Amino acid sequence: MLGLSVSLCLASPAGGQEPTAPIEQRVERLEEQVENLRQQLDAGPDSAQLAEIRLQIEAITREIETLRLGEEIAAKADTSGFGLGPAASKVYRAGQGVSIGGYGEFLYQNFAPEQQDGSPSDSPDQVDALRAVFYFGYKFDDHFLFNSEVEFEHASTSESGSVAVEFAYLDWRFRGLQGSTGMRAGLVLLPMGFINELHEPPTYLGTLRPETERRIIPTTWRELGLGLFGAAGEFDWRVFVVNGLDAVGEGPDGGGFSSAGLRAGRQKGSKALAEDFAVVGRMDWIGVPGLLVGGSGYYGGSGQGAEDPLAPGETIKAATLIMEGHAAYRVRGFDLRGMVALSTVGDVVSLNAAKGLTGAESIGERLTGWYLQAGYDVLRETRTNVRLLPYVRYESIDTQDAVPEGFESNPATDRDLFTLGAQVLPIPNIAAKVDYTFQSNAARSGVDQLNVSLSYMF
Repeated sequence: MLGLSVSLCLASPAGGQEPTAPIEQRVERLEEQVENLRQQLDAGPDSAQLAEIRLQIEAITREIETLRLGEEIAAKADTSGFGLGPAASKVYRAGQGVSIGGYGEFLYQNFAPEQQDGSPSDSPDQVDALRAVFYFGYKFDDHFLFNSEVEFEHASTSESGSVAVEFAYLDWRFRGLQGSTGMRAGLVLLPMGFINELHEPPTYLGTLRPETERRIIPTTWRELGLGLFGAAGEFDWRVFVVNGLDAVGEGPDGGGFSSAGLRAGRQKGSKALAEDFAVVGRMDWIGVPGLLVGGSGYYGGSGQGAEDPLAPGETIKAATLIMEGHAAYRVRGFDLRGMVALSTVGDVVSLNAAKGLTGAESIGERLTGWYLQAGYDVLRETRTNVRLLPYVRYESIDTQDAVPEGFESNPATDRDLFTLGAQVLPIPNIAAKVDYTFQSNAARSGVDQLNVSLSYMF
């Protein structure tokens, strides 16, 4: 009897209603089906029947989301997965064997001739083949798969371009392809913020990534490690152990922390120093369709065995904490997003001494950033499939929110950015964007800029 009930639901997900039936009636019939299935769960079926019922509830719930929210939301949720964007998660939806995807973007930047204080900006306008990215994956069977991202930046390595492996990992899905729990190992994206994992340009508003997610997270951030991912009821979660950041910059890639933030401390899997490790975790609540609320945290040493010049025989620990909270709401044409992030760094006096930093060059002991943005699809109520979203973003970031005693903050690191723009998507995979950013800082050296971008994913 149970098998017949489930089969009938699968054959007619809309409960027998014609596709032209009022949305309210179709939703009501679907909700009745979900309630009937839940009553069957309460009756205590065996494990095989239990799995079958849960799959059917999930399918009907997705149909309800499609009717209530509109196809643009359900399609995006249905094609992204496991913390990755639609193109990056393509291998999860493919059959056994090779999977290929990718994305790219072209960017034009036009800078204002003057800074805030009226002095010349000396910032030349430029156009750039910013990124060409390719995803290569291989699904071995229902439990094991490989996924990778190779990125080409700025078109040519003979100029200022580069080639890098953005991630390359193996997944072990404990319950096969329909399961939600697994283990991941290799060069992994750290599950923090919005953009670090889901950075395909058509999926977010703005020609440029938010500075909070570049300087404090810092996106795109990948390290070598392993961990677990999964879902529990209305929650998605991921947790990894990875090699720590390199605050001093003694690794092969150089760099290290600076007054501009933590970004240059990424090791990117290239002969990464592994004297210090870190733990990073994320939890998202997805209980309301279209709504995402969550947070993530990172903690670990960043000294990587560097000697402390102020304490001979001792090493710099440089304990680094990064925390962020985020919320997004995408429903009925609205695209709303907000995030707040905080980082703290220990042993900054020793780090400054090791790097020869003085005065306003100091690394920040505390770094803060937040942003709010909103967009709305003004063509939602028309018959066209084209999406046009005017948007606005306000962001505040300070990479020297606190510095050690005896040092001072550079007022140019205390920045505010206000962006107005619009994005058009003729199809979900292609986006053209234009926006204007008003930039200000405490040093009055901010330079406004006009940005235009064209991006794609496949």
